[in-house]
Amino acid sequence: MALNSKIPKIAKQIQIATRSYSEQLPKITTHYTIHPREQDPRWKDVNMERFADETDILIIGGGPAGMSAAIRAKQLAEKDGRELRVCLVEKASEVGGHILSGAVIQPTALEELIPDWKEQGAPLNTPVTEDKFGFLTEKGRINIPVFKGLPMDNHGNYIVRLGHVVRWLGTVAESLGVEIYPGYAASEVLYHGDGSVKGVATNDVGVAKDGSPKGSFERGMELHAKCTIFAEGCHGHLAKQVIGRFGLRSGCEAQTYGIGLKEVWEIDPSKHSPGRVEHTFGWPLDPHTYGGSFLYHLNEPTPLVAVGFVVGLDYTNPYLSPFREFQRFKHHPSVRGYFEGGSRIAYGARALVEGGYQSIPKLSFPGGCLVGDTAGFLNVPKIKGTHNAMKSGMVAAESAYEAINSEKQATEGFEPASYEDRMKSSWVWKELKAVRNIRPSFHNPLGLYGGLVHSGVSIALGGREPWTLKHGDPDHKRLKPAKECTPIEYPKPDGKISFDLLTSVALTGTNHEGDQPPHLTLKDDSVPVDVNLKVFDGPESRFCPAGDGKKEPDCSTGSWNDGSLRPGDIRKSKQMKIRPSGSNNIPPQVMTPHSLERRTRRIQKNSKCVFAPNAISSYWLLSCTPCLETTC
Repeated sequence: MALNSKIPKIAKQIQIATRSYSEQLPKITTHYTIHPREQDPRWKDVNMERFADETDILIIGGGPAGMSAAIRAKQLAEKDGRELRVCLVEKASEVGGHILSGAVIQPTALEELIPDWKEQGAPLNTPVTEDKFGFLTEKGRINIPVFKGLPMDNHGNYIVRLGHVVRWLGTVAESLGVEIYPGYAASEVLYHGDGSVKGVATNDVGVAKDGSPKGSFERGMELHAKCTIFAEGCHGHLAKQVIGRFGLRSGCEAQTYGIGLKEVWEIDPSKHSPGRVEHTFGWPLDPHTYGGSFLYHLNEPTPLVAVGFVVGLDYTNPYLSPFREFQRFKHHPSVRGYFEGGSRIAYGARALVEGGYQSIPKLSFPGGCLVGDTAGFLNVPKIKGTHNAMKSGMVAAESAYEAINSEKQATEGFEPASYEDRMKSSWVWKELKAVRNIRPSFHNPLGLYGGLVHSGVSIALGGREPWTLKHGDPDHKRLKPAKECTPIEYPKPDGKISFDLLTSVALTGTNHEGDQPPHLTLKDDSVPVDVNLKVFDGPESRFCPAGDGKKEPDCSTGSWNDGSLRPGDIRKSKQMKIRPSGSNNIPPQVMTPHSLERRTRRIQKNSKCVFAPNAISSYWLLSCTPCLETTC
C-alpha cells in the first residue's frame, strides 16, 4: 500500500525530469515583434512618435543594384526635365563599408548605365589577362582548359575592389542629386491602409539587450515613398517580410543558398600576376558537397590577391565547417606558395543566392519591387552577379519612374508593374535561363561527377535542353541528424596561412555595442536546444563565418555562440568571456537540463548571424541581419 501511494509521486518526478528543456530555458528573444512594447510596462511613458519624411523613390541598400537604380532614376528625370526625389538608405556607416574587396565583374551593365565610365574614372583597373581552372585532389591538381564561351571564361571582365566601385557609384549618384543616408538601417516595412507598401522605418537606437529603453533612446524615423525598391542583398530581412505578405514565391521554387568566405592578402611581388583569375573545385570538399575556390590577382600599388571559398548550404553533414574547409584549402600544394611570406589584411563573408532561374520570385508588388541578390539574380556557374544586379536596378528604376508618372494607379503605393516583363526580355533572363540546370544537376547519386557530366551537356547545348531540373528540398531539409554523420577532424590553424575564426573576425572592422538587443530574432526560444543542439549538435557554431566553432561548457550555447555572433564584442572583452581553445564534446542526449540551460543562457549575448536562415535554422528564424556582409 505504501509503495502504491508513492507511485504518483515517482511518476511526477519522472515527468518533471523528462520535461521539455524549453520549459526550463530563460527568455532569449526580446524583440518587440515577439514581445510587443504595448504590453511591456517599461515602455509605458516613452514617447514613441516618429518623424516622417516623403520621397518619390526610396531605395533600401547601397550595393551595386541599389546605386544603379538610384542613378538610373535620376538620369531619366534629368532627361525629361522632371523633379524627382530619390533617397537611398544604407546600413553601413559609409557607402561600400560592408563590401570586401576582390571580385570579377562583367562591365555590360556598367557600360549601359554610364557609357563613359572610363573617362569618369571608374576604379576598374585590372582587366583579366589569364584564366586558370582546375580540379583538386588532396595532393594534386588537374588543370582544365578554359575555352571561349565557358562560364569560367573571363575575357573582357575586370578584377576590382568592389567596395571602391560602389563608393564611386555613390559619388556619381550624389552628383545627380540622389540623397544617400549611410548608417541608417531600415528595420520595418510600413504599409498603407490598402495594404500597399508605404515605405520603411529606420531602427530605434538606445535599446538595451533586455529590450528596455535606455536613457539615450531615440525613435527611428519613417521614410514614405511612392515606390520602394528593396536592394538588401541575399535574404534581406525586409524582403522576407514583403515576400511573405504578398506571396511572391508562390510560383517559384524555394531559394537555395551558399556561403562565400573571402580574404585579401598582400603577397610576395614575385608571385603576383595582375589580371590572373583562378578557380578550382574538388578537394577539400567531398563529392556530394557543392563548392569551390577563387583567387584573383589585383593590379594595385601593393601586390594584392583576393582568395575565397564557396560552399553550398545544401550540404548534409552538420559537422562541416565552411570556414575550416576554406582554411584547409589554402594549404593545398597548388596554392600554398602564394601565401607563404605574405600577410592577410582582410576577412569577410556573405550569403549567396544560388537558386537562379528556378527560384526567382514575382518581382513587383503594390508599392515596390525586388532587385539584385534580393531577387536572386546571381549566375552561379560564373560566380558573378554584380552585372545582373546592376541591370535589375536599372530596369526597376525605369519601371518605377514610368509608374510614378503614369495616370493610372491601382493602389496608394505605386507598383512598377512593367518591371518583371522588362527583366524577362533582358539579357539577364536569357543568361540565367541558359545555365538553369547546372546547379541542380549536382543533386544526383554521383554528386560532383554526375553534375559535371550533365553540366557539360547543358553547356554544349547552350542551355537549350528541353527540360528544367528542380532544386528539390530546401537547404535546411537536407541536413542530416548528427547521429547519422561522422564528425570532421580539421587540422589546427598554423597562424601563418590558416587562422582561427576569432583572429579572422578581428579583421572585419565590424563593431557593435555590447548592451543592445540581439539582431537575431527567434520565433521559438526553445528550438536552439530542443532541435538544433539535440538533433544536429549545434551546426550554427560551425556554419557561421563569425563564430569560433567550438562548444565551451561556460561560454558557448552549442547554438548561437556569443563569440561567433558578436564580432563587435571582441574589443569589449569585459562584457563577455570567450575561450578560443579547448572543446566540449558532451553529446546533448547525456547533458543535464541544468547544463543545457547554462549553455543556452549565452544565447542572450548573440548578435548578427549571416547564414542561419539558409541552413537548419530557416524554419524558426523570424529575421536575421547580415553582419559580415561582403560581396563576391
